[in-house]
Amino acid sequence: MPTQRDYYEVLGVDRQASAKEIKSAYRRQAVQNHPDRNPGDGAAEARFKEAAEAYAVLSEPQKRQRYDQFGHQGVSGAGGFDPETFGDFADILGDFFGFGFGDMFGGGRRRGGGQPGADLRYELHLTLEEAAFGLEKTLEIPRLEACDSCGGSGSRDGATPDTCSACSGRGQVRFSQGFFTVARTCPQCRGEGTVISDPCQECGGRARTSRRRSIEVRIPAGVDTGTRLRLQGEGEHGLRGGSQGDLFVDIRVRPHKRFERRGADVLSAVPVNYSQAVLGGQVEVATLHGPHSLEIPPGTQEGSDFRLRGEGIQRLDGAGRGDHVAVVRLAVPHPRDLDEQRVELLRQMAELDGVETRDGRRVLDRVRDLFA
Repeated sequence: MPTQRDYYEVLGVDRQASAKEIKSAYRRQAVQNHPDRNPGDGAAEARFKEAAEAYAVLSEPQKRQRYDQFGHQGVSGAGGFDPETFGDFADILGDFFGFGFGDMFGGGRRRGGGQPGADLRYELHLTLEEAAFGLEKTLEIPRLEACDSCGGSGSRDGATPDTCSACSGRGQVRFSQGFFTVARTCPQCRGEGTVISDPCQECGGRARTSRRRSIEVRIPAGVDTGTRLRLQGEGEHGLRGGSQGDLFVDIRVRPHKRFERRGADVLSAVPVNYSQAVLGGQVEVATLHGPHSLEIPPGTQEGSDFRLRGEGIQRLDGAGRGDHVAVVRLAVPHPRDLDEQRVELLRQMAELDGVETRDGRRVLDRVRDLFA
């Protein structure tokens, strides 16, 4: 009599493996050795059965405890390839192979029933001000809704659909495949279990029609590009009483001509002329919340930044507002925009600093010419 392999060895896990690890190991084995993937391979079929037997024991805490203590003798009668145990594996393999795994052994689960509506996605473009302060928006959303004429049944005047003759209303048809009795979606009713003999004229038997709806959505202050809002139940209507899908609003914030956003902070350039940068003074800074006065200290350099606390954007988590960061940019006027007096003062400053003038001659050379 052949020796029965250790269940842990069958699944390729150690004896301290968690329930999650055991479940994952079984799924890998089942997918790898499934008869649909290995037609005519008796060895793969045997491994498939062996993995199912091991999982049937190790997935149950009490059975596993007895197995750990007494080995195969402790679970005698609990192992073996029992088709009934596969009803518990539906959550693991689902419809991976294109049929209801819980029905492979004659479980008879009907595939009909309510079908949820699809989720919808809407891309909403906002200005920086709209994103910063929030607002109410009306969205025009096209979606599928239950037909008013037939009440979502698909039949004329809302009549009850007929039971499918091919599957007797189960939504599935069965056939033999190796040692399995496999259930597949019924091709006549497409898994519904019913057929519509007298379709609704408005929806053509589809049970839903296209509608355009105006939906009000509240955009909270502080949203940014990448923010996604979920409006539960505002997606497409389901079929046969299925739940409505959701509407997801994806936010995109347009660039601003004056401000740059960095998280909850806002940056802007502040022009400062030469005399203000050297001697200091006050300048006005435009922010999202209005103009603010900023004190520029003497000797301020190009690129220096100053923070106006709390003058930025509201954080979505409610942790207050960010800052406005004013970045100094030295304003250099063109000579044609200056009167002769200012130009002459600049020339005198250049001479005092000993820098070259526009004609390329140094100030010292000009002094020599003057005394000559």
